[in-house]
Amino acid sequence: MINNLEDVDWSSMGHAYGSAEEVPLWLERMASPDPEVREEAFSSFYGSAHHQGGVYRCTTASIPYLFALADDPRTPDRAAVLALLLSIGRAALDCDPEGIYYSAAGDMSTPYEEAVPRMRERAADFERYAADPDPRVRRAAVPALGLFLDDTDRAFALLRERLAAESGTAERLLAVETAAELARRLPQALDPVATWLTALATDSSLDADIRLAALVHRAACTPQTIGTDLVPTATALLRQLTPEPDHQDEPDAEPTACGQCAACTAAATEPAPNPTVPPQLAAVFADLDRHGRTHAPTTELLTTLHRVLDARLAERTALLTAQLTSPDRATRHDAIPMAKNLIRSWRGDHTHLVRLLADQLRPHEPYTTAEAAETLGQLPPTLAEPARAPLATLVEAHRTAHGPTVWASPHPLLRRAHQEAVTALARLGDQRALPDLLTALDTGVDDWRAIAAAGHLPRAAGELLPRLTRRLADADLSQDWSWPEARALVAALGLLGDPAAVPALGDALTACVRQDQRRGTVAVLEVLAGLGPDAAQVLASVRPLADAEDPDLRLAATQLLWAVERDPADAVPRLTALLDTHKQRNAVEALGRIGAPAAAALPALRPMLQDGYDWTRLHAAAAIHDIAGPTEAGTVRPVLLEAWEQNGATAGFVLDCLRRMGPDAAPALPRIRAELARPRRSGRIFAGIDEDEALQHTARAIIDQLA
Repeated sequence: MINNLEDVDWSSMGHAYGSAEEVPLWLERMASPDPEVREEAFSSFYGSAHHQGGVYRCTTASIPYLFALADDPRTPDRAAVLALLLSIGRAALDCDPEGIYYSAAGDMSTPYEEAVPRMRERAADFERYAADPDPRVRRAAVPALGLFLDDTDRAFALLRERLAAESGTAERLLAVETAAELARRLPQALDPVATWLTALATDSSLDADIRLAALVHRAACTPQTIGTDLVPTATALLRQLTPEPDHQDEPDAEPTACGQCAACTAAATEPAPNPTVPPQLAAVFADLDRHGRTHAPTTELLTTLHRVLDARLAERTALLTAQLTSPDRATRHDAIPMAKNLIRSWRGDHTHLVRLLADQLRPHEPYTTAEAAETLGQLPPTLAEPARAPLATLVEAHRTAHGPTVWASPHPLLRRAHQEAVTALARLGDQRALPDLLTALDTGVDDWRAIAAAGHLPRAAGELLPRLTRRLADADLSQDWSWPEARALVAALGLLGDPAAVPALGDALTACVRQDQRRGTVAVLEVLAGLGPDAAQVLASVRPLADAEDPDLRLAATQLLWAVERDPADAVPRLTALLDTHKQRNAVEALGRIGAPAAAALPALRPMLQDGYDWTRLHAAAAIHDIAGPTEAGTVRPVLLEAWEQNGATAGFVLDCLRRMGPDAAPALPRIRAELARPRRSGRIFAGIDEDEALQHTARAIIDQLA
């Protein structure tokens, strides 16, 4: 069939990036004897015809040809073909059975209707592949027994056969996992599969990994039966599976990777950075490469167990304690992102977990140390505080062992571990991070990390400011690519809050205006506004921008004029005029910050209380109260609470406004207490932990204020 590709009108179909005319060529090249040609063909298909799991008409039209490749013993990589088929099938199963979908190019498809029946029609083929002599083919095919066989007894029998027939750990674990997937898909399979999994989990003659897999998947199939013995049993099995370390850390030991993962060991000798690639971009790609990498064979099972336990925080913390105190370095390393996910998703006292994360800061395990330090650096300072002393101890140990320029160490694992620890320490406002930041700024080695951290050390402004302003003066603001560094410099100067930065910021403002760098101009204006009256010397350059056509420039310039001059007769009309632009919400916020002197804007703000968009109503209500005061509480409070009820992401904004309302917020107390009682974090999806921590702090402050 692979020779009949021309029978399909591929040009009438599309994929993520346009016409599907290239698809037959990719299918042909999947059978190439040249590994590079095959890899490029699979990559192209995944990237376009199956982009991010998309199933287009060209994707489903490819299914018969992919089966033909899988059937042909001459196909060099049948396992990769089956993996692609299973990926397409899974994605189609996740679609609405009656749903109609469109690609970015406008091509219409019905993935479930077009793909799933084709997969089920080939159930017998999947049975054959699952017993193939090639173990890679078997591993790729076994999941199909749980996804596309509708004969429950037959599918379950085949999976039991696979468990008995296989000798490899990965293959046996896959049989257990697939049986659980069968039970979740077909209700009639649940009881027999659950009974079988229970028997496996309690059979002491079986290997601990099979028992752990059965235990976890039994819990996933029947979460309502989870008892208090689940986590203790899982941790006991985990201890049986965890190898003892081959050696203990010694003072003069060479820093190593995780010790068990070839990919991570290779990172210890990674090539020198490409000078043509910005280091920030290289770091992003390195992070992507690390993301999702696993090192211990139990990681996938434990991830599933955490997902099943969900809100059972005590049990999950106990499980993470076992993981993070394991003698096995790989197990501890893989527990770090699990701990981060729990802290990021759930409220509570996470001091114990933070201390366990700090325990991973070990001088001779830089690969794991870097992961732990990066995680600690992403936590709000209030949560990361218990790690302050361990971070400082690690930084000092690195300097003692490797010298004062360890920030620029040629050893990539050590360098990353040290830099992550230093920046995490700096985010805690700890002066002990300063020597390394100065080294970075003076040598230029990974100075972009130091620039991002410098703003957290305002007490060191005297040493940091000259270095940052000199770099800003040297920045070529005429090139778009250069602006990210300049933007970071400007942001750092703003965080330091030292008026001595005004001349350098004024020069940068002039350069940005001259080079027509609108985003740069806005960023500098916003930082200068934060310096208030100390920015008065730049007003001559700012006034023309307040009359610019661009609303972004007008808003930023007007806010700076207000910050310096406090002249409502000038600022309020300008901000009111911006209410008819895309900067409406920003202008409303600015009017609210002006307060009572902005009363002339009230007639323009009141109609916005009836707007159909909740955020517009919220900003208008908050500004009206900030301008008109308690007399508007009866009008404003219902708008705030209604928006909060309809959209939980507004919680932080609403609470900030309620705090400013003082005693008038009293009727909202039941809603505030209900918010604090929620175990899961609130806030916008991408706002992270910081927003929810601030939200809780504000809620408690309101309760205390009204007590």
